[in-house]
Amino acid sequence: MARMKFLCDVERCIECNACVTACNNEHDVPWDINRRHVVTINDGKRGEKSISVACMHCTDAPCAAVCPVDCFYTTVDGIVLHDKDLCIGCGYCFYACPFGAPQYPEQQAFNVRGKMDKCTFCAGGPLPDNSPEEYRKYGRNRIAEGKLPLCAEMCSTKALLAGDGTLVSDIYRKRVMKRGGSMDFWRWEAAYPGQGNENRSENDKEK
Repeated sequence: MARMKFLCDVERCIECNACVTACNNEHDVPWDINRRHVVTINDGKRGEKSISVACMHCTDAPCAAVCPVDCFYTTVDGIVLHDKDLCIGCGYCFYACPFGAPQYPEQQAFNVRGKMDKCTFCAGGPLPDNSPEEYRKYGRNRIAEGKLPLCAEMCSTKALLAGDGTLVSDIYRKRVMKRGGSMDFWRWEAAYPGQGNENRSENDKEK
């Protein structure tokens, strides 16, 4: 049985935000909400890495564990979705998720924030596949069309991988083997000539 997963190769991510834009456009995501976002660690410093983050569709999803109305469910493909007709907007899932995936679609007073919104792995929701009602509430159902999430398809460097967890892990494993285990794959000195030694000295001082 397929277990659909995301994996972001931090050695390839260039923080272009194409995945974020693709997701917003494909699903007509509410204003001020990004179902996917790019996080940069050590911005502007040696060892800078960026990673594209969204709902990771956990095998044992903490959002589902804390939901008081059981609106979260897992499909046969291992995709974690939620039913907006059952959701009461309590926000428990927001606090339980380590990736900040569930979000309020509206920034208003607590009792009028509405239903939670999250990444669907482009699999829609509990309504009939590709129906107008499903698109209005959850966005386009690309999985029902036999396609992968658009965020991964639009990734310019193929850093964001999506699909069957076994296949995704095989692709990443081959990449690591081809790199020879180097975690400085893109070479800081090549990207920022003349700054390599200076940054090394600063790092040594911090140690």
